[in-house]
Amino acid sequence: QVQLVESGGGLVQAGGSLRLSCAASGRTFSGYAMGWFRQAPGKEREFVAALYWKGSITKYADSVKGRFTISRDNAKNSMYLQMNSLKPEDTAVYYCAGGRGSFIGTGRGDYDYWGQGTQVTVSS
Repeated sequence: QVQLVESGGGLVQAGGSLRLSCAASGRTFSGYAMGWFRQAPGKEREFVAALYWKGSITKYADSVKGRFTISRDNAKNSMYLQMNSLKPEDTAVYYCAGGRGSFIGTGRGDYDYWGQGTQVTVSS
């Protein structure tokens, strides 16, 4: 059974940094896309960033470009999201997502596997 477990969320002041981790088990994601989404209260879940597991192709939402960096460690079957220059509008529950192929999609329907989420709160 595939499991994705996020960690690293917390409370940080505006301008600060956090590093989220996503540990995958039950299947290797080598050759598959993986991504990060987030959902703020009262809003739809939105795409944040994604990468193709086997290569170095990445994709970012415009709102986080230049501030967030997605990366992975194939040996640990893990993925990370380094978040710098955080803003109050980055406050949300962040979800790790595993794709069904190599396509780096930006829609929820492009991903089959989801973690339980980790809360990120940025205070002003």
